[in-house]
Amino acid sequence: MNYKNATQILPQELLTQIQKYIDGEFIYIPRLSENKKPWGTTTTTQQELTNRNYNIYADYLAGFNIQILAEKYFLAEKTIQHIIRQLKND
Repeated sequence: MNYKNATQILPQELLTQIQKYIDGEFIYIPRLSENKKPWGTTTTTQQELTNRNYNIYADYLAGFNIQILAEKYFLAEKTIQHIIRQLKND
């Protein structure tokens, strides 16, 4: 998220109105719904998690038990079970 100086982008009349409500503090202005991007589309996180999950499933098929996988991937056993169940059903 980038911060912009309101004095450089807003008309003075609008800036004065906003200052009546919030003076000298940060304010978040959300995106228009048509400009929102789905989660993970601007980073590699989504692909990294997919790769991790496939590695977990491959390790499971190779004989690693849930507890060992949880320790190896620093996840809860329930999370490992969920990932395995999800990939088993795909």
